[in-house]
Amino acid sequence: MALTLTLNGQPRRFAMLDAGSTVADLVVELGLKGDRIALERNGEIVSRAAWAGTPVADGDRLEVVHFVGGGCGGAA
Repeated sequence: MALTLTLNGQPRRFAMLDAGSTVADLVVELGLKGDRIALERNGEIVSRAAWAGTPVADGDRLEVVHFVGGGCGGAA
C-alpha cells in the first residue's frame, strides 16, 4: 500500500512506502543526504536520531529543509 504525504506543501504519492515506514525510509526514498537536511513532521521537528523510530502515515505533512554551504568570499 502506497502512502500519500504532503511534502513541502505538495501532495506526493510514495509507492515504495507503506504503513510500517519511518522518516528514515522517506529520506532514503527521496535520495537525500541525512546530514544536510532538517525535517518536520506534522508541525514537529524530528531530530535525526529519532528518524528510524518515527513512523510516517498516510496524510502526514512533512517539511524538508536543505542546508546549503557557502561562505563570504569578499571583504566585510
